[in-house]
Amino acid sequence: MLTYSLHTNSAPHPRFDNKARFDRDVAFVPQTALRSRDRYSRSGEDGEQTRHFRPRPLADLRTGEVIDQGVRIFPSHAVTRRRLAWDGMAIEVVQALGHEKVEISFRAPVHLLVAYEEGVRGNGETLIEGLPRSTLRDVKCKLAFVPAGHEYREWQEPRTRSRIVYFYFDPAKMPIDPGVGAADTPLASRLFFEDKALWETAVKLGRLIESGSEDRHYCEALGVVLAHELVRRSAGMRRVEPPARGGLAAWQQRTACRYIEEHIAEQIPLATLARSVRLSAYHFCRAFKRSFGVPPHRYHNARRIEHAKTLLAQPARSVTEIALKVGFSETSSFTAAFRKATGTTPTAYRRSLA
Repeated sequence: MLTYSLHTNSAPHPRFDNKARFDRDVAFVPQTALRSRDRYSRSGEDGEQTRHFRPRPLADLRTGEVIDQGVRIFPSHAVTRRRLAWDGMAIEVVQALGHEKVEISFRAPVHLLVAYEEGVRGNGETLIEGLPRSTLRDVKCKLAFVPAGHEYREWQEPRTRSRIVYFYFDPAKMPIDPGVGAADTPLASRLFFEDKALWETAVKLGRLIESGSEDRHYCEALGVVLAHELVRRSAGMRRVEPPARGGLAAWQQRTACRYIEEHIAEQIPLATLARSVRLSAYHFCRAFKRSFGVPPHRYHNARRIEHAKTLLAQPARSVTEIALKVGFSETSSFTAAFRKATGTTPTAYRRSLA
């Protein structure tokens, strides 16, 4: 059973063990894998239903208290933390108390799924080992996945009070994808992505936890669904498909364009775009150009300029602010790119609108 003893943020190496703490009136039944609903409820030889670990009422965790193998948050007094754990999985709801700058770090032998339910940051940066850093400001309704053993770091100066739900999974008890057939096949890191099925399940489970639900079977069943969705989607990303003749398939075009729009202000590695449509970088680049007539980086730049045109129609926004909004670190580079694409400067374009 995965349970978490409390320790302070100063602990150098937190443990993730299988020693359980549970209510005395509830029997503990060992479980060997997070596979299916019937692993969580079945009848014994005497015909009585086996009773499992009962999710404990949520504690409101304050200064200096964190879950073993959970994310570390500094300063700890800036947030409240509510958690629940059972065999193979733990969940934690973190709510910011104000707009104080917060630093978050994590590296542990467990998988971590992050659901940013609320949050717009005035400034900040997120890093998952193996992926490029992201400075995305509006992270509301975004997901991130950190495989076991990978580093996850984040700092943010919240513009709105953030609310994040963390899901911790024991790798040994994750379901096996039948298309892969190996329990130890690594899952892929992902940062600030969207997935309707994953999101709906994650949010539903997080709200059940915060409400103090005692329907342990329903919570565990949702946890199983979440684990299966994670494995299935990660396996789908690993499978590389050949490009459609003449270019990208329709769904690949939609996926690539949506990813670019969602990360318009960021530097997007070619490999990241290719993975999103299950192609190698080489085949993706060739197929993208066949479909859109330009390479991915030129398409990305063109979309930035189009976004900038829309923002220039808003007089309250300065040219410098718009440049940062669409991913240019300097006004001069933005002006040069805008002039190259449109034949005029941002200021002149704005005047023409008037």
